[in-house]
Amino acid sequence: MTIFARRARASAGRMHPELSLVSYTLLGHLEEVGGCRATDLAAHYALDKSTVSRQVAALERARLIERRLDPEDHRVSLLHLTGAGQEILAQVTRRRRAVFRERLAGWPEEDLRRFAAYLERYNARSPETGGAG
Repeated sequence: MTIFARRARASAGRMHPELSLVSYTLLGHLEEVGGCRATDLAAHYALDKSTVSRQVAALERARLIERRLDPEDHRVSLLHLTGAGQEILAQVTRRRRAVFRERLAGWPEEDLRRFAAYLERYNARSPETGGAG
């Protein structure tokens, strides 16, 4: 798992050198949920609010996310991807898929099925997805 995590961080740096793996993760979550409060990000990833605040500030400076007033509560700002944020996320997704296809190209069908089943099982137990841990 350590090697997997190192490769993920290194891969993120190659995809867009100015952004960290954490930044990509936050962008992906914002895309998935359609926008949320910074405190929601901190709670979702069990991170300190100051850590999320620094990441959000960097993404705002890079013009990858923006704040918009919550239509239901005008006292609250929601974070949303900008067009540039959506494009970078799409580029990274395309590149990652290409890398996975290349790495898995020679695998026998049975190995691919087994690998997919293991990933599903792993993700089902992930704290992020509400699994048991």
